[in-house]
Amino acid sequence: MTLHLTEDQRAIRDAVARICAEFDDGYWLDRDTDGAFPDAFARRIAEGGWFGTCMPEAYGGAGLGLYEAALVMREIGRLGAAAVSSVHINIFGLQPVVGFGTDAQKARMLPPLIAGDHRACFGVTEPDAGLDTTAITTRARPVAGGGYVVNGRKIWTSTAQSADHILLVTRTTPREEAARPTDGLTVFYTPLDRDRIEVREIAKMARKAVDSNAIFIDDLEVPEDDRIGDEGQGFRVLLHGLNAERILVAAGALGAAEAALDKAAGYAREREVFGRPIGKNQAIQHPLADIWMRLRAAELVTFNAASLFDAGTPCGLEANSARYLAGHVAYDAAFRAVRVHGGLGFAREYHVERYFRESVLNFIAPVSEELILSHVAEKALDLPKSY
Repeated sequence: MTLHLTEDQRAIRDAVARICAEFDDGYWLDRDTDGAFPDAFARRIAEGGWFGTCMPEAYGGAGLGLYEAALVMREIGRLGAAAVSSVHINIFGLQPVVGFGTDAQKARMLPPLIAGDHRACFGVTEPDAGLDTTAITTRARPVAGGGYVVNGRKIWTSTAQSADHILLVTRTTPREEAARPTDGLTVFYTPLDRDRIEVREIAKMARKAVDSNAIFIDDLEVPEDDRIGDEGQGFRVLLHGLNAERILVAAGALGAAEAALDKAAGYAREREVFGRPIGKNQAIQHPLADIWMRLRAAELVTFNAASLFDAGTPCGLEANSARYLAGHVAYDAAFRAVRVHGGLGFAREYHVERYFRESVLNFIAPVSEELILSHVAEKALDLPKSY
């Protein structure tokens, strides 16, 4: 895939690709087997300065745009979902701090994250709320003398086994007492105090190297200085990062789709059955050609969304469309790669089964495809809101 990139953008892409080349399929197969966090990879990304791609220069970042961050994530995505998830939160997760934090908060919170000295996790989803963030019940209560005490639970909190900080979405006003469902939410970025937060890992079908967890918060003390934005305005704070997240997740999915397609085409060129390479058969050629074209279309939508984001232009439709299209083509590319490999596609040593397992997540997180379709129907087609 070739975008019309500037010389600097090509340099970014190529520099990240060189780091990624240090971690071959064998490395990721080992991490998928032993479940060890890919610390060596995350450390190399931090050393390259890529955690700070779209962070302000004043705090140690590169001061670039989401477009450049998407280039970074696409290259990382070629290694699979574990690679993406091991660095994702450090690259984009503190956009709420960038957008709503005070100068003092940015100076305190951003540099160690950019340097890789801190590892963050994101506590938003709850067992009884799912995608309806306004239905969360984790409660932050103000206490005399300042600060808050937080109680509640979260689920699908990635990297919480090793994270030292958490971006935490709470309610400071119960939903039933708020004027609107989106009112009364408050966001904090605070140390993950394991004396007050119990972390339980969830066994799952893929991405074993990056833990997902249920967390239980019991009287966590949070200073007022760790509140991001105004009390009760957390939904607005949270929205600042959602479009960025969807665009960068889409970029990672593009990379995974490209890798799966490359593996399928490479095998089709080499594998001979009935005295001829299977890539000579149209039953192999046509599905791969279809995926190549759909991948190209998803790429254009994704980087258009990133351009709109960087221009400060509304991009909700484009960000959601990118997430939907890239997720679908990543799944189809991985599934087709398994089928092109035949029985060997089922073998772990050929790696395509890992891309296939990981691609299923594209239909679920960070937003389900059904919610994306409902959003597009409402916002693009002016149909009645369905949820």
